[in-house]
Amino acid sequence: MSRAEEMRRKLEEAFAPTRLDIRNDSERHASHAGYDGTGESHFHVTIRAPGFAGKSRVARHRAMHAALGDLTTRIHALSFDIDA
Repeated sequence: MSRAEEMRRKLEEAFAPTRLDIRNDSERHASHAGYDGTGESHFHVTIRAPGFAGKSRVARHRAMHAALGDLTTRIHALSFDIDA
């Protein structure tokens, strides 16, 4: 299973999102530090889920990291666009 597929599975299970887009930006960073050659080192996630309503930006990011667990240690760069 690819990292993107694993990320999708974990986020769908944790948040039942109404929108979930995972963009792999790895190839845009091929010459940068952190690019590991797997093609799965840099991601941007756009997620919308009712569970984020009323939570601060920090709380939303913490929830995302908790849901992704050890997957975050296998990704060099991960950015989020999170809303309810």
